[in-house]
Amino acid sequence: MSAKNEILGRIREALREPAPVPGHHGDHGKAQLHASAEFSQWLPAVGEDLASQLDLFAKNSADLKTEFHLLASREEFAPRLRELAQQNNWKRVATHSGALTDMAVPAIGLPTLKTDAGYEVNAMEQCDAGITECDALVAQTGSILITSRSAGGRALSVLPPHHVVLVTRAQMVPDLAAAYVVVREKHGDKFPSFISFITGPSRTGDIERILVLGAHGPKRLTVFCC
Repeated sequence: MSAKNEILGRIREALREPAPVPGHHGDHGKAQLHASAEFSQWLPAVGEDLASQLDLFAKNSADLKTEFHLLASREEFAPRLRELAQQNNWKRVATHSGALTDMAVPAIGLPTLKTDAGYEVNAMEQCDAGITECDALVAQTGSILITSRSAGGRALSVLPPHHVVLVTRAQMVPDLAAAYVVVREKHGDKFPSFISFITGPSRTGDIERILVLGAHGPKRLTVFCC
């Protein structure tokens, strides 16, 4: 048997067995995700009620330079987006289909690239903002949980220089462990191909410890939460 046939034979053999969930080998992929008590003591405390979680997320957002805006209702999404577009002289935006994006983005009145049916990368790079939904907000770290299914693919939250997230209060979770539970409950064992926690706009501090925003992704991150 040639080396090539041997390698292909091993691949075929491996494909007959379902892969376990990463980090849970030997339990048939059914392990539950729990926060470790050993490490929880080192993480910031999170209140149990929604109001305290919103306050903590807002505080973390300010520290991270995330622009967090708490709105009274969904009807405020459209006028706030129009205001943001006018202030920043947007010419073109990118988005995806979703309950919140479909309601708010058309009201901006700008040429819009939608990622649902495929798109040209060059066209995406020419958009001033990428407007997405998400899976959850994480109060403990000020992070936004997105997946390729909830945020219109992998590039929409990365290529445009301004990422805008539309989300509801009901999507707030206290900590990272709870965020993974959201993924499990929403997607079961069929995890999206891309899962990411966005914690503030893209940044680097490698050069003489000077913080630079927008080094490897969006320079601005805005969250509208109703």
